[in-house]
Amino acid sequence: MASVLTCMDCGQQYPLDSVIFACGVCGGLLDVTHDLEALRTTVTRDLFDRRLGTLDAPYNSGVWRYKELINPDVDPSLVVSRPEGNTNVYATPRLADWAGVDTLFLKHEGENPTGSFKDRGMTGGVTQARALGMKRVACASTGNTSASLAAYAAFAGMEGIVLFQNKNIAVGKLSQAIAYGATCIAIAADFDRNLELVRELAAAFDIYVLNSVNPFRLEGQKSIMIEMLQQLRWNVPDWVVCPGGNLGNSAAFGKALYELYTLGLVNRMPRLAIIQAEGANPLYRSYQTGFEVYEPVHAHTIATAIKIGNPVSYPKAVRALRWTNGVVAEVSDQEIMEAKALIDRQGIGCEPASGCSLAGVRKLVDAGIIQRGDTVVGILTGHLLKDPDATIAYHRDALAGIHAVEPNRIFDAEPTLESLGAILSPSTLTHV
Repeated sequence: MASVLTCMDCGQQYPLDSVIFACGVCGGLLDVTHDLEALRTTVTRDLFDRRLGTLDAPYNSGVWRYKELINPDVDPSLVVSRPEGNTNVYATPRLADWAGVDTLFLKHEGENPTGSFKDRGMTGGVTQARALGMKRVACASTGNTSASLAAYAAFAGMEGIVLFQNKNIAVGKLSQAIAYGATCIAIAADFDRNLELVRELAAAFDIYVLNSVNPFRLEGQKSIMIEMLQQLRWNVPDWVVCPGGNLGNSAAFGKALYELYTLGLVNRMPRLAIIQAEGANPLYRSYQTGFEVYEPVHAHTIATAIKIGNPVSYPKAVRALRWTNGVVAEVSDQEIMEAKALIDRQGIGCEPASGCSLAGVRKLVDAGIIQRGDTVVGILTGHLLKDPDATIAYHRDALAGIHAVEPNRIFDAEPTLESLGAILSPSTLTHV
């Protein structure tokens, strides 16, 4: 049941052992195409359910539990896994009420080993790098990808190379890449130019690219949808809502849902809602034209994880939206940080980009697109500690152009019971 690489534009196919990141004929993006007809007789809900709770590698991973849909042909001994996945789905009735729906779940990908969903993609990409015999792997990054690449490269005994923009990188993310031993290079260019440079490096120095242009990355990220549906006992929600930056997750979600539906593991597909920041919204702008016009933007947003103006997975995200009858919305940095603060206050916590999911649900409810009775799953992409500076600055009401709604004040006190009592009186504690 050999899988192949297939150009999504012209259909040209390549063997999986090709070190290639775009179609050699037309330059289009590549998919890992599985033989779904052959898999139909072996891939079942029962197969995946039987693997739940196993201690046996690689199936103890929340990615490789679904190996037949990720990389069915790779030797299990080559799998590079920490393990990742197995992230929780939280019922959040108070947030559901705020957003205007009866049922809202949040799936928290910040619970992965390095604190973001990128670990799911990285196990897929680094495993393929090992299968190909590669020794060096590289990425351009706004932070999360670099942290994940550095960890998985170190775990696999490879050299990790990460290219950063030389400003506005969240210290929680940069510190991970440094700590895990990657070769870190700060460049006076934005993410989009750094991605171009990584692809040039790969061609010149036998380096394997691990940005989402790599289709094996997206195969790993598909497992977010598969695991979420398994956690919901294969009951399909009405909506899946996620942040949109480089659009790899959006692309992966669409492919996962299409394959699950084709294989009969689900009887319908949820609608996908991709939420972008107003300052980094090329997909939203294109959506407004029915995808007739696409123009990159110069990205700016407090949500550094999605501060991307020319997303490489744009064509695959459009395909995902068409498969799922999906929608695109934009939210302001004010809305992002307010939603993030509300998620944090539930004891769950997330990085700023994740706030797009909750803010987007409320906006789509207000627009009459999501209905109160719909079941919604929002995706939280990263851990609270990915960007602690933004969190503290928000609660100090110190972010330019953003107002803290009911901030959690930091109090100063003298070392006396009277001073503490003045702070802890009910009239002083106005936040919830």
